[in-house]
Amino acid sequence: MCLAVPAQLISINEAIGIVELTGATRDCSLLLVPDAKVGDWLLVHAGFAVQIVDEEEAKATLDAFRELEELEEAYFAGKTENS
Repeated sequence: MCLAVPAQLISINEAIGIVELTGATRDCSLLLVPDAKVGDWLLVHAGFAVQIVDEEEAKATLDAFRELEELEEAYFAGKTENS
């Protein structure tokens, strides 16, 4: 399964952007989103920004990821306690 992650564009150097997600920064190609501007939220997959999304959608997606992470942690914590 492929998964694109929302990240905020914090700087641009020609066709390469730097995006930030939960304090980590990464380079990504902006070739597929030439209209991206600093401050935009992008869906990033395999080093490429593939879509510009609005902030509300980006934050809802990040919230869903956090919820999944918490459920996974709770699941595995229960597995070790009951083992």
